[in-house]
Amino acid sequence: MPIRLQDVLNHPTLAAADPVVRAGADAAATAQLRWIHSSEVLDIAPLLDGGELLLTGGEALALASEERRINYVRQLAERGVAALAIETGVALPLLPSSMVSAAEAAGLPLIELRRVVPFVGVMQAINSMLVSESVAHLRRADEASHAMAVELAHGGSLDRILAVLAGITHADVTLASITGVTLASATSAHAEAADAAGSFTPSPQEQARLIHIDVPVRGILAAQLLLRVPADEDENLARTAGKRSVDILALAMLQRMSPGLREVAGAALIRAVDSGSQPWRLQQLASAAGIPASAPLVAVVVRSDISQQLRTSVEQLLARAAQSHATYVDNAELLAVAGLAGDAPEEGRQRLLTDLLKLPATASTLAAVGPLVAGISDAPWSLSEAKLTLELAASQEQSHPVSGGAHPAVVDAEAFAVERLATQSLDSDERRHFVRQQLGALLDHDAQRNSRLLDTLATWLDCGCNTAHAARDLHVERQSMHQRLRRIFELCGGDPRNTGRLAALHLATRLARLD
Repeated sequence: MPIRLQDVLNHPTLAAADPVVRAGADAAATAQLRWIHSSEVLDIAPLLDGGELLLTGGEALALASEERRINYVRQLAERGVAALAIETGVALPLLPSSMVSAAEAAGLPLIELRRVVPFVGVMQAINSMLVSESVAHLRRADEASHAMAVELAHGGSLDRILAVLAGITHADVTLASITGVTLASATSAHAEAADAAGSFTPSPQEQARLIHIDVPVRGILAAQLLLRVPADEDENLARTAGKRSVDILALAMLQRMSPGLREVAGAALIRAVDSGSQPWRLQQLASAAGIPASAPLVAVVVRSDISQQLRTSVEQLLARAAQSHATYVDNAELLAVAGLAGDAPEEGRQRLLTDLLKLPATASTLAAVGPLVAGISDAPWSLSEAKLTLELAASQEQSHPVSGGAHPAVVDAEAFAVERLATQSLDSDERRHFVRQQLGALLDHDAQRNSRLLDTLATWLDCGCNTAHAARDLHVERQSMHQRLRRIFELCGGDPRNTGRLAALHLATRLARLD
């Protein structure tokens, strides 16, 4: 019988901590535990396997930034951790509201421990109960693995192999490619019987839980095993049996599908770039994906509600504009790296920007091209800068399709170099203080008169102080433009041209857009 989170919270060793669920109450009501860990390390998520209750004293969180705390919660939720329990006290008097909100959004039970208890004693008491359950799970998982191997040896299809796993775990099982295409699936006999009897719509507390397990082939991620476990079934058995089946499924895929190594390596490369893997690993994957490790390249990010459907079009575009490329779709983001010609990489990058504008998409589609880098080792930086550019473009509401919404908005990371540097080097208070120093009178005038002189000044500076060009961009008469500039100069202490103030004013107008 699975051990649930609620049972553990009521256990005398943990009840003494006066635990209170602060977020994810629905998930806490049905969460099952596989193990209990204690750690103050904020980068613990990759070391966990899912199904754990993580105990922490909160000292590291007390010193962490708000962004780091939110990422900590999100990473644990993505890893499938059952719950996070944080001890409040001198170091961390209250759970930060940002963490509570992040946990609620991610569906991760967040528990406040309002009294101090020895974590060692809690783990010894609870894990001793979990060990016997784990042994039983391993025994049944081995039975499932053996039965799947027999099915494979007799030439069974992937669907039949998955049916063995579904029968033992009572879960609906799906094997999907890294692009999200279903390769095989199986429904448990219990689910089929429930459907035949006329099942009811489950409440939020009774919703099935989804377990994701990576399936590598030849050491490279090739597919993902998805197990949808009903609320009344043993989630830990499903997780254990699913992990035990990985080798059988990898062998079955090699025999029946033989996925192309270059395609698989390309997707693995993008995932490694996105996670900031070590250079040696990026070089290894780039070679397998057919991308020269030392070739100049750029990263591309496309955010769209139809990113999966756009993948073919993007790959066709990259095949024309780049010498080599790899793509990967992660929810609403399509990520890519494009290797460019070594003799004229800047021209290749500009051609890529132009071609992306022709991509068929919806009005919600937004794409960015990162800075040019010298090789695959620097691709993580190009990708992170492309993602930051998308955030900046969205916040400024400057990016818009050039042809009425039939094509995506495309932004160039190089055009946001100043904004990228400012957001990474200055906090929001420092940026606002600088803007206020340079443009205070102008900002007050716009606020009092409901005017838009700041926009006028920004456009004029962006046009290289070309008044005629700025007037065209703002759709105003040249004389009106001159009148606006005279008023702006009065508010800013004179005509900034041929002075050292010009660069400061231009920087201030760009920073003002960020806030």
